[in-house]
Amino acid sequence: LILPIGQWVMNTACQQLAQWRANGWPNLCVAVNLSAAQFRQQDLLAQVEAALNAAHLPAEALELEVTESILMIDAEGTAKMLNALNAMGVALSIDDFGTGYSSLAYLKRFSVSTLKVDRSFVQGIGSDNEDAAICTAIIGLARSLHLSVVAEGVETQAQYDWLAKAGCQLIQGYFTGRPLPAESCLSGWIPG
Repeated sequence: LILPIGQWVMNTACQQLAQWRANGWPNLCVAVNLSAAQFRQQDLLAQVEAALNAAHLPAEALELEVTESILMIDAEGTAKMLNALNAMGVALSIDDFGTGYSSLAYLKRFSVSTLKVDRSFVQGIGSDNEDAAICTAIIGLARSLHLSVVAEGVETQAQYDWLAKAGCQLIQGYFTGRPLPAESCLSGWIPG
């Protein structure tokens, strides 16, 4: 069921984003995870384009997240797909960076814009020097390659403070808020 569920998630995310943009958040973007099965579909580009068109969104409003393991299978096909998505204007990120079979050479070969530091490393900040060193290295690597970096699984003020000091640009996790229904997500925030 991963293919129909994945398509439903992409369509629903784009439709929800269109609603948020129409309600005062015109520059908001959404990130959607792609499974390996979705990424390997021959008509992925058409599916992405259809989801964007149905929601009347520009390609720049969508970011697709893929794991490192997806990148390592069929490097030629992966490069073609990522380049095609990038040419369309869709942003691309590597999710759970550092946990797979990463090859740094692929970072310059593939058209990605963001590295996401896996929560397993973030959780060790403050108690595990090796996790902190890995976070520092990923943040530095991203910055040197002019990529954005997102730390996943941030749950405490101490983790947030450490990541901010280390130069991490974005975070996600329970520290910023728990999952909410779509209609509650932006209430009380002032667009800007």
